[in-house]
Amino acid sequence: MRSIWKGAISFGLVTIPVKLYSATEQRDVAFHQVHREDGGRIRYRRVCQVCGQEVPFADVAKGYELPTGEMVVLTDEDLADLPLTTSHRIEVLQFTPMEQVDPVHFSKTYYLEPDRMGIKPYVLLREALAGSGQVAVVKVALRSREALATLRVREGVFVLETMLWPDEIRAPDFPFLTEKIDVRPQELAMATSLIESMQADFDPDEYKDVYREALLDVIEAKAEGREVVQPAAAEQPAATDLLAALRASVEAAKKSREEAARPAEKKAGGEKPTRRRSA
Repeated sequence: MRSIWKGAISFGLVTIPVKLYSATEQRDVAFHQVHREDGGRIRYRRVCQVCGQEVPFADVAKGYELPTGEMVVLTDEDLADLPLTTSHRIEVLQFTPMEQVDPVHFSKTYYLEPDRMGIKPYVLLREALAGSGQVAVVKVALRSREALATLRVREGVFVLETMLWPDEIRAPDFPFLTEKIDVRPQELAMATSLIESMQADFDPDEYKDVYREALLDVIEAKAEGREVVQPAAAEQPAATDLLAALRASVEAAKKSREEAARPAEKKAGGEKPTRRRSA
């Protein structure tokens, strides 16, 4: 991994120099826009709507459109004068229980590696934070934008998760929220039973991106000139009654659990104990 930012954690009077790394990566299949007839790449030009001339990147500036339609053009000097108190600094504001932070706030995840001179204070804060069962709420400036973030420990490393500001989160304003919906006790009991029957420890390695794998198969087949045949999707039975659908779902979940457990039981039962030879 390559660091994308250097700075320091500011914890009271303690300063811990760190490097920032992206902790995640998107595995999307990237496409180019091409000419259907010959596969040539489609190129786009930066053309000014006023004079019609193509504008080189060096002459492109940031503009903010006013309600009147007028454009305020900002220069690099204008932006350089803006106050970023946390520039190259991760300022610890407070410590709080993780369950008080709604995941809807989280935006991007990063790893923090200590500089050689900062390993001991890094480990000290890591151990103290891990033992507290809390997360640090911090402020940080990345890419000329200040953000709230949380600092927590994962596999011995500090994880920085930037957060959206409160006014960036939309309120769920939907009409059904004001409607009176009657839920029968039997339906609630069956829904609860379904949740219990599907309960399991979360292991992300059990899941995979089926769509991306199928898409790569299509690309590989087309590249090799093969015909691609997609299997027909299994038909889902239409549910006419909510309670009946819940009951059928519970039975299906139990059956799936039993079938998954059989190979393990058979393997355990079929294995013969090995005898040790006496020396």
